Amino acid sequence: MTTPTVLAVIPARGGSKGVPAKNVAQVGGVPLVARAVLACLGAPEVTDVAVSTDDDAVAAAARSRAEASGEADRVHVVRRPAEIAGDTATSEAAVLHAMDAFEAMTGRTVDVVLLVQCTSPFVSPGDVDGVARAVRTEGADTAVTVAPFHGFVWRDGKAVEESAYGVNHDKSVRPRRQDRPQDLLETGAAYAMDAAGFRTHRHRFFGDTALVRTDAARVLEIDDPHDLARARTLAPLLDPPALPTRADVDAVVLDFDGTQTDDRVMIDSDGRETVAVHRGDGLGIAALRRSGLDLLILSTEQNPVVAARAKKLKVPVLHGIDRKDLALKQWCDEHGISPDRVLYVGNDVNDLPCFALAGWPVAVAGAHDSVRAAARAVTATPGGHGAIREIAAWLLGPELTLTTPTLTTS
Repeated sequence: MTTPTVLAVIPARGGSKGVPAKNVAQVGGVPLVARAVLACLGAPEVTDVAVSTDDDAVAAAARSRAEASGEADRVHVVRRPAEIAGDTATSEAAVLHAMDAFEAMTGRTVDVVLLVQCTSPFVSPGDVDGVARAVRTEGADTAVTVAPFHGFVWRDGKAVEESAYGVNHDKSVRPRRQDRPQDLLETGAAYAMDAAGFRTHRHRFFGDTALVRTDAARVLEIDDPHDLARARTLAPLLDPPALPTRADVDAVVLDFDGTQTDDRVMIDSDGRETVAVHRGDGLGIAALRRSGLDLLILSTEQNPVVAARAKKLKVPVLHGIDRKDLALKQWCDEHGISPDRVLYVGNDVNDLPCFALAGWPVAVAGAHDSVRAAARAVTATPGGHGAIREIAAWLLGPELTLTTPTLTTS
């Protein structure tokens, strides 16, 4: 028996007026389009994913995340023509075009098609699976994710020369929440349609529509910079905890001040600087080096302390760097390392360009709020107190946590 083809289409054009380059903006250290790809790949009902885009950066982000997850054969980038890539283009037009392109590329017929929006950063595999299952196995023609909604909706009546009035309530009556009918809010995250019916109706809603409930706490659509800021703040709370393993990483790149130190500098009467570092970090770095990982210390400061510590750790160092992201990109090119396979550890705003480049941006505890928000993982240990040892334990195993480390100076 032939397995039905369930195609999840992610519309992700390059243009955006509210948030420039929105679909590659990072939330939780992962581009929005890549978050949507991962949600679709994690849904058991979905057989294939198509990213519909007119933008090279979006296409690259989608492909990179698919390759990193080992699922590149299930993810197809569909180039969207200009006539359906403008501000007035509909999502339905993008889905129909992606279906046609997918069928032409693969020779397979789509049975169920999904529309998954990457502007909903917290769409989950369960959400995607729920709408797909409602159509494929439960008899619905279409399905949509919804969340419980208890608010009183008002509309300004000035346009029709009336006073303000209630849309879902009589304004003269204020019933208790538990006495009111349950309203459900369309989340905008995921939709599913019977493919043949969608081709006929050319709209995401027709026939019998199933409502697939999701967690209201995860409902957020990114339309402006404030939405993006909220998403980045919420990501550490809403994203499932995920820590990198050795299989995820080919290189570890470390900031120095505030990451391998506590960001303090001690200056003696002759102007010589010293900092406090952690012996446990040295143990962790030695273990990372023995594991075969490429290592690099990358620092903005031109400082003999950085050079001395790097020499002791037997780790290459680039310091006195104005553009750390350019230095990181060049180092990756020279060593044949994909940035998606780099774990970069930082603590302050000058690390954010490297966070945008690396596949595993990691913030130490106590890092600047914007850095923590952009990180894909955050250590429980502050910089200078064993944070690098903690990261080494993520990658190499818990045996690295058995010895009590101590402070030293360098």
